[in-house]
Amino acid sequence: MSNNKGSGRSLFKRRRKLGAYDWFDYLNTAMMLLLCVVMLYPMWHVVCASFSDGVELMKHGGNILLAPLNFTFDAYKAAFKHSLIVGSFLNSVSITVGSVAVSMVMTILCAYVLSRQRVFFKKFFNLMIVITMFYSGTLISRYMLITQTLGLSDTFWALILPGCLSVYNMIIVRTAFEGVPDSLNEAAYIDGANHWQVMWKVTVPLCKSTLAVMVLYYAVPVWNSWFSASIYLKSREKLPLQLVLREILIQNNIEQLGLDAINIAASIEYAAMIIGTLPILLLYPALQKHFTKGVMIGAVKG
Repeated sequence: MSNNKGSGRSLFKRRRKLGAYDWFDYLNTAMMLLLCVVMLYPMWHVVCASFSDGVELMKHGGNILLAPLNFTFDAYKAAFKHSLIVGSFLNSVSITVGSVAVSMVMTILCAYVLSRQRVFFKKFFNLMIVITMFYSGTLISRYMLITQTLGLSDTFWALILPGCLSVYNMIIVRTAFEGVPDSLNEAAYIDGANHWQVMWKVTVPLCKSTLAVMVLYYAVPVWNSWFSASIYLKSREKLPLQLVLREILIQNNIEQLGLDAINIAASIEYAAMIIGTLPILLLYPALQKHFTKGVMIGAVKG
């Protein structure tokens, strides 16, 4: 009987304790919902404005926008009439794909070597590589190196090669490679595999989550970059999408879109934002399942 009373009291205390913290659950949920609204509404505003009539959008001013005003595709039609939109989009895709491919190969090779136990001057190489995170060349010296010494002016290589290896990303991948059990590598060596086969057939497949995150880390900055292109590219047919959209957004360069574009100038700017951000937003869901796992594996040595 006493045991039943004791268990009943403990259950009552547990329920009281849980009930006492219900207010925190409600508060936490309310705060998270508020945070979601604060983060998502600007994106929703841009989407609605991009499908709105330009004249109505100008009359609406900066008020809260919950739905498109006179739903229309005119802003997107006018944006794609720009002589450089389609070509610059393909340029950005080429630059991003090429940059990610080169960067991933360089990162994997460097990380694999530095993750091995028996490497001559390993500490020295690690130190020299880490120093580049804190000290780098100035803009003028980098410009002279790329344009004069390497002769890469007005080529896509001027945008790909200078940033082909991120030391931060390499350290994450190196840590992930170090977490691969030595027994697997030794078993592969016993079966007759060489270093290249061990790297590509054993180590890399086991760290695909980390490498998927690295693809995202490399792709996003390259896709959003416009400054390097404005310095090194001279031919307008080679300009990336972000630089062309910058002309539309900041410089209001819409004279190539025709006279009708003047009436929808406000909505064209929002349509340009969607065109520039949609491709990279579609990349996130594809890599979302690898994101948390990949970063944790690469950040904590196993």
